[in-house]
Amino acid sequence: MAELRAALERAGAVVVGAGAGLSASAGHAYSGPRFETHFADFIAKYHYRDMYSAGFWPYPTPEEYWAYWSRHIWLNRYAEDGGAVYGDLLELLRGRDYFVLTTNVDHCFQRAGFDKSRLFYTQGDYGLFQCSLPCRQTTYDNEKAVRRMVAEQENLRVPTALVPRCPACGRPMTVNLRCDDAFVQDPGWYAARRRYTDFLHSHDAGSVLYLELGVGYNTPAIIKYPFWRRTLANPDAVYACVNLEQAPAPKELAPRAISVDGDIARVLSALKTFS
Repeated sequence: MAELRAALERAGAVVVGAGAGLSASAGHAYSGPRFETHFADFIAKYHYRDMYSAGFWPYPTPEEYWAYWSRHIWLNRYAEDGGAVYGDLLELLRGRDYFVLTTNVDHCFQRAGFDKSRLFYTQGDYGLFQCSLPCRQTTYDNEKAVRRMVAEQENLRVPTALVPRCPACGRPMTVNLRCDDAFVQDPGWYAARRRYTDFLHSHDAGSVLYLELGVGYNTPAIIKYPFWRRTLANPDAVYACVNLEQAPAPKELAPRAISVDGDIARVLSALKTFS
């Protein structure tokens, strides 16, 4: 903790890489009581064990698919914020030159008050629909549609009239999530990527802290491996990983790596007062 706090204080720039473990530490678990409380009726019928597998379930009709997905989006995108975890992280970064790269799609950073221009949601956003084809690289805000589907669903189905369709071609809509080659990268996505790339280039040298929070090995090529490579390439950089039971670092980085095996919520809270 002392090393991590010192690295944060020394850093001329901080690059945050945030994975699912960050939101899990904020209480946004995809299994257990939270899942069982909000999806008891779906669990009784389909017997799945978590929101991840439920999202890939082969629902027999669009009405059932959207009954599940509207509730999933509402819970994870609109019903809850990031609480103290994201607030503590923002406080630690306040006044510093930072940028956030995240694979999370729950919008917790923006709801916590992070500067949108310093965020890159590379894997999509629960708050956006896109054409399932897609017929064009366009996304659509979905809050109004999602809230209505949640309010009007009955017997695990939404009314057929509420099943979302692309306004351009009439095909079914889907959620803007990177799960296949149909993922839409709209102009906002490219602008965020450009800002992130520019930030990295402007800090190729100098004291940089690559702070990885809750990143696992589902998609290590997005955050974890690039953070390792950039730290190796810059002798003044430090790599820090905070994760519960999964905080390794390559031996080549040992002199400039900080691994904290622990709950992210507790670590961030402690860092605010640690000296």
